[in-house]
Amino acid sequence: MSLVHEIDYGTPASKSETSVTLTIDGRQITVPEGTSVMRASMEAGIQVPKLCSTDMVDAFGSCRLCLVEIEGRNGTPASCTTPVAAGMVVHTQTGRLKDIRRGVMELYISDHPLDCLTCAANGDCELQDMAGAVGLRDVRYGYEGDNHVKARNNGDINLKWMPKDESNPYFTYDPSKCIVCSRCVRACEEVQGTFALTIEGRGFGSRVSPGMHEDFIDSECVSCGACVQACPTATLTEKSVIQIGQPEHSVVTTCAYCGVGCSFKAEMRGEELVRMVPWKDGQANRGHSCVKGRFAYGYSTHKDRILNPMIREKVTDPWREVTWDEAFAHVASEFRRIQYQYGRDSIGGITSSRCTNEETFLVQKLIRAGFGNNNVDTCARVCHSPTGYGLGQAFGTSAGTQNFDSVEDSDVVVVIGANPTDGHPVFGSRLKKRLRQGAKLIVIDPRRIDLVRTPHVEAAYHLPLKPGTNVAVMTALAHVIVTEGLYDEAFIRERCDWSEFEDWAAFVAEPQHSPEETEKFTGVPAEDLRGSARLYARGGNGAIYYGLGVTEHSQGSTTVMAIANLAMATGNIGRPGVGVNPLRGQNNVQGSCDMGSFPHELPGYRHISDDATRDIFEKLWGVKLNNEPGLRIPNMLDAAVEGTFKGLYVQGEDILQSDPDTKHVAAGLAAMECVVVQDLFLNETANYAHVFLPGSTFLEKDGTFTNAERRINRVRKVMTPRNGYGDWEVTQKLAQAMGLGWNYQHPSEIMDEIAATTPSFALVSYDYLEKMGSVQWPCNEKNPEGSPIMHVNGFVRGKGKFIRTEYVATDERTGPRFPLLLTTGRVLSQYNVGAQTRRTDNVVWHAEDRLEIHPHDAEMRGIRDGDWVKLGSRSGDTSLRALITDRVAPGVVYTTFHHPNTQANVITTDFSDWATNCPEYKVTAVQVSPSNGPSDWQIEYDEQARQSRRIAGKLEAAE
Repeated sequence: MSLVHEIDYGTPASKSETSVTLTIDGRQITVPEGTSVMRASMEAGIQVPKLCSTDMVDAFGSCRLCLVEIEGRNGTPASCTTPVAAGMVVHTQTGRLKDIRRGVMELYISDHPLDCLTCAANGDCELQDMAGAVGLRDVRYGYEGDNHVKARNNGDINLKWMPKDESNPYFTYDPSKCIVCSRCVRACEEVQGTFALTIEGRGFGSRVSPGMHEDFIDSECVSCGACVQACPTATLTEKSVIQIGQPEHSVVTTCAYCGVGCSFKAEMRGEELVRMVPWKDGQANRGHSCVKGRFAYGYSTHKDRILNPMIREKVTDPWREVTWDEAFAHVASEFRRIQYQYGRDSIGGITSSRCTNEETFLVQKLIRAGFGNNNVDTCARVCHSPTGYGLGQAFGTSAGTQNFDSVEDSDVVVVIGANPTDGHPVFGSRLKKRLRQGAKLIVIDPRRIDLVRTPHVEAAYHLPLKPGTNVAVMTALAHVIVTEGLYDEAFIRERCDWSEFEDWAAFVAEPQHSPEETEKFTGVPAEDLRGSARLYARGGNGAIYYGLGVTEHSQGSTTVMAIANLAMATGNIGRPGVGVNPLRGQNNVQGSCDMGSFPHELPGYRHISDDATRDIFEKLWGVKLNNEPGLRIPNMLDAAVEGTFKGLYVQGEDILQSDPDTKHVAAGLAAMECVVVQDLFLNETANYAHVFLPGSTFLEKDGTFTNAERRINRVRKVMTPRNGYGDWEVTQKLAQAMGLGWNYQHPSEIMDEIAATTPSFALVSYDYLEKMGSVQWPCNEKNPEGSPIMHVNGFVRGKGKFIRTEYVATDERTGPRFPLLLTTGRVLSQYNVGAQTRRTDNVVWHAEDRLEIHPHDAEMRGIRDGDWVKLGSRSGDTSLRALITDRVAPGVVYTTFHHPNTQANVITTDFSDWATNCPEYKVTAVQVSPSNGPSDWQIEYDEQARQSRRIAGKLEAAE
């Protein structure tokens, strides 16, 4: 094995369809018009020396190392900033150029430390490489005099020298090694879009500065790593490289955090991970990353990780470590006993949206073929199940319509109920780049998210609706589009059912749906809403991106259908730059749905009652499948409390922390006789488990993830599983213990079975993914290279379906006792329930959940910033510290759910979406009052959790 090397072409590729032919060093080369001379040279295999250029950012032309000579032109222009021209004759290596380049390099080296042998970048330093490329042999200017290298000059303090900044937990900034190429500054601006870095000073006194001469940790830097990746020297260096050394081989794999699905090179020394570097050929991230994917992988070796199977008779007992064989035999025996005693439907399982497609497929297969029922569900139940239902009804398929590249062609972008810069940061950066180029933005969110106003980006409209009124706002937008004649009649007549459109149009045109009427209860000014509707309908390519702020409502499915209605009415479906795009929360939540993790659907979203579909699986699996849908997660918990559901296999999910109404979840788990948790750590659900099966990380397994754009990406094993088995092997051995004759030798065989049984995956195989890099389903004979854009020539269901979307107010109401509305979300540095990110240095940025409250509401209650407050609802109460901010409107409070000691879901209710049971996390009536610290319930919960994590023979297993 060796390092996966990527060619740096120096400048970005041109998208022009016009070709230009020129001659470089005697070779004739044809490239797209607008290509730089530098890139044309690299594409011909001719490397022009460079320092300030990299193909991730626009050309800058400051280092003066990439000079060339062009026949018929005076001087020596920079090849990075010079576009090609027809008939141009270029020389990249002449005596004159060699002398100039050596002179320039001498100037750089005269003000640079000469510690190459002990430098962390030794062997991976472009300055070092370029010194060799230009033939530098000595430095005529010497090393004395003014410099940025030495702390003292002739015994005097050197005011130009600055100490190394080690404040960021993941990388260092050494100003003495900076050559002021500005690559880091430009990467922060052009790739990430944060504008956290600048060049301070002038001339020889210039240097890179985070913010206003701040430490990195105190600046606006979001630690995405773009600056570190762009740096050509050791100025910005990963601390892991400093500690471990340069990697010696790398493997391309896929990030295991959010639904963007970024591709990374895992760079290794032996089986030790040195660093994760975003892969430029990754079609989801295009070489960019966020703080989680780039740096937050330390949880894989954290001391809290459980590596041996454990069993206990009662949840009050300490855990007892056992062998794998003993654990499998115990689970099989218990599940068979429970089914014999309580019936076939008394056990079930929950698949993981963090595990691979192959592992998820096996869990649902185990439940259907081994347990003999359809009691299988997944975390999508509590996040994007309304997406599956709503888009399935309107379009005929349960996924987003576009690839992420599509945003580059958008003219108007609507973001509703999502916070891309925090929840999906790499996509958020791509969106900001398009907005800086001139696209318009409409934000529909109760909270003022960063996108509303951020450096060089400002939303044309922010509609701060009252939580729970999504449907009314979307229908009011439709009202404007219909009554003002802004709909695309030609598209509708060709692609949709016209009679259904007429019925829908008559419905939305009713006076009660006008912006003036809905303003009375949504709080959205009528003029802003009308302006937004006109902009979306008239502004060119209109794209809608939405998140859990749409789905996690009692009318989540209705809102998804309302969004689909808007897209169809304006013709914004079926081409680049448009579409309906759910931003999925977890790395494989799309894949877990695709693989048949719902109790009513087999893989490929085919209903369990369909005889022909069941026949496919029955013949292959050699069993008779139950044709009745099974229990959803809330139904399992209800049945457990009632005494009819007694056993649960949970792979890679933490329902006690992530699901609503924590006390009800705890009661359901406590009523079961055998709860099996398969995970990396003793999570909150494991407090009520009887068997713990240690899981494996994404670094320790082969498989695939499917991201929010339906992209199937390879996950590649880079180290041996520390627990001994990949998660797919654990499920297979459990199935074997239960009498199933499974004998998969590799996850590729599982994917072959998926392809053989699931039409949308028909051509997918590991060999095909190696060839293509990645593909977006459907990938079959009709779409052999996958489907970047859906519904191009027609909808999957035939004609697009317009559906009436009547607003029905949630049953969760504010009143004198609970006058505020709580909504929830995520922050950039943490992920989901925090089990992974809390075990990394990301806690530097978010060490606890805080309650955002408007200054007016805080003042009325005598609350100051940082005070402990009690947050109470009809379901329960908890305590956390206040963060006073005008990001939230008066009457609305907001918090995150990353830390189990807060347990925000003890507050949320059991109200849910009418179609899918997706919980209504985003609307909870609450009261906020001063508090002295954690509540009695939190103290009791913490003690119960501490007792539950005891392991016989060890003092305690830390959570």
